[in-house]
Order: sequence, then C-alpha cells, then structure tokens
Amino acid sequence: MKKSKLVMPVLKWVGGKRQLLPEIKKHMPKITKNTVYYEPFVGGGAVLFEMQPDKAVINDVNHDLIDVYKVIKDNVEDLIEELKKDKYSNTAEAFYEIRELDRKHQEFNKLTGVERAARILYLNKTCYNGLYRVNSIGEFNSPFGRYKNPNIINDVGLRAVSKYFNDADITFLSGDFESTVKGIKKGSVVYFDPPYAPISKTSNFTGYNESGFGEQEQERLKNVCDRLTEKGVHILLSNSECELIRELYSDKEKYKIISVKAKRAINSVANARGEVSEVLIKNNV
Repeated sequence: MKKSKLVMPVLKWVGGKRQLLPEIKKHMPKITKNTVYYEPFVGGGAVLFEMQPDKAVINDVNHDLIDVYKVIKDNVEDLIEELKKDKYSNTAEAFYEIRELDRKHQEFNKLTGVERAARILYLNKTCYNGLYRVNSIGEFNSPFGRYKNPNIINDVGLRAVSKYFNDADITFLSGDFESTVKGIKKGSVVYFDPPYAPISKTSNFTGYNESGFGEQEQERLKNVCDRLTEKGVHILLSNSECELIRELYSDKEKYKIISVKAKRAINSVANARGEVSEVLIKNNV
C-alpha cells in the first residue's frame, strides 16, 4: 500500500514521537505487507502514521482516544461537519462549556460518537499546551490555552487518516497492553511506547487516563517483552533513560539499548520541557 504524506497525527499527545521518527525508523524491525504491526500504547499515532503498515493492531488504555480513531475511520465527514459548528469556537467561554460536559453525566451520555470525538479534538487543539489530562474520576481538567488561531478543523489530515484506516487492515482495541499482544505470532513487530519511567519524583506524568503506570507496570512490561522475545516477536521500545529502565533491560543477550536525545514541548512541569535523554530498546530476535 502506497504511503501518504498527508497521514499524520490529528491530536497532540504527551510523549509524541514526531521528532524522534528518524531514529525510530532507523531501528524499527522490517515491516512487510504480510507483517502484523502492533502498537499497544498508540497515543497520537506518530509512529503508526509514519510506518503506515498494511496490517496493524493498535491499542490505548484511553478509550476516548480509540473512539476518536473509530469515528475518523467510519464517520469522518460527519465529524468535520460537527467541528464546523459555532459551539467549537476558540473562546474561553466555549472551551469551558464543552469541557464541563463530562461533569454533566446526563447530558454527556446523550452525546453521539461523532459529538464525543469532536469534543476531544476540539479540547485537544484549544487546551493549554496540548495537554490531554484527566483527574482521578476521568474528567478532562486542562485549562484553556488562549491560542490565537488553533487548527481545530484539520479536514485534509482527518480525511487522509480516514482513508488509511479504511485501506489498511486495522484492529482497534482499548484495554491493557498485555492483552493487546495475546495470541501474537512469531515474526510480528511490536512498538511499545509506554508512559515513561520518571527520572525524578516531579517528572512523572500519567494524567492522560485515570490510572498510573508505575514501577510494577514497567516490570510487567519487561516480562511481556521477555515472553515475546522467546516467541520470536520483534520489539522496539521507547522509554526514559534512567537507572530503572537500564537495569530492567540489562541482559545484553536479549536487548540492545540505544541512547537518543528528544525535545519535549508537552510536559506537566514547565521547567521539564526541553532536550532530554531517552532510550530505544531492541530485542535480539
């Protein structure tokens, strides 16, 4: 399937991989038309949309995000028309009215799938620093961003992503990362981009969904990588460059750790934005 340059992320997302794509592509295992590509932490989809595999299984624990992708696949024209409505204007009044809908459960439950997807796209483009963040009970709580001219209706990008989703064989899941790769076959390719292990007590950010991703989850992910490696599955994994991650993947017979530099523009802590050290980890299959 021919790649389209118009296929790119339609949402800003914490930890997005756009600027690391050259390094990721350099180390990504080979993907052919018969390879099934898995991305259990798809997020904004920068790697998926760059690789554009013919067959893919994508997952994210954030079900609202996956629902947006499903709507883009099945109802992109309705979504574009919805976003053109006056209620999605770039004003603080409109922003907080749309944001507050998830506090009004009776009203929120009446929203159609298209309306919910439009809400997520609108809030993502107009909230502060593009920071998709929810509180402990799942309510969106990022403030208004006060941007002069945010690209709320990216109709060209939305249509391109919709076409890719329909031309390719894509399975959309929303659940635990481990269940995503259940039944995976030898020769498949998995790109893991989990919430990063914190390099300090103040750098941890897991507010994109209600649950955290702590040290135990990082260890569980490593155990999954071990099982997949034994099964003959090709893995590439992104994470922060810190002692925990280097210790977890220290077995040089199984894993290779590559240091890379990344600029982070989206972070919950302002002084944590800028160039940071990260790692790419490949398994030896």
